[in-house]
Amino acid sequence: MNSSSPAVRFAASYALLRAAADVADHWIQTDHQATTKGQHDNDGQSSAAGRRACAAHVATYTATQAVVLLAGTRLLDVRLRPASVAAALALSAVTHYIADRREPLRRLADATGKARFVRLADHGMNGAYCLDQAWHHAAETVAAVIASA
Repeated sequence: MNSSSPAVRFAASYALLRAAADVADHWIQTDHQATTKGQHDNDGQSSAAGRRACAAHVATYTATQAVVLLAGTRLLDVRLRPASVAAALALSAVTHYIADRREPLRRLADATGKARFVRLADHGMNGAYCLDQAWHHAAETVAAVIASA
């Protein structure tokens, strides 16, 4: 198959974005970022510390995805347009920030009938984490489509 075909570009982009996301979320992210990024004040207002921690995490997350996507496609000899890569990374960053501030995803879960699941934290399960990861996977799929355009 031609390395410049849309299917190859999409497959490579998705695999690289997804792998980078796991590394960035679980290895690169600091403990401080992980515990603070969703922080809100007692009145439900977004806290400055939470916004800063989330922005710092998203910066390292996006940088990790950029390095992996650029290095991986170069090694695989898959050609992507710089503007498409930039748009894909921007989408990934914005959607990641939204999800990792936690409250927007919790509200979406409540609005779509997932209120109990998002708060599930027993039976070896964390509903909020599962919904967070599903959100990220969906966004990375769209980002891969954009990157491969």
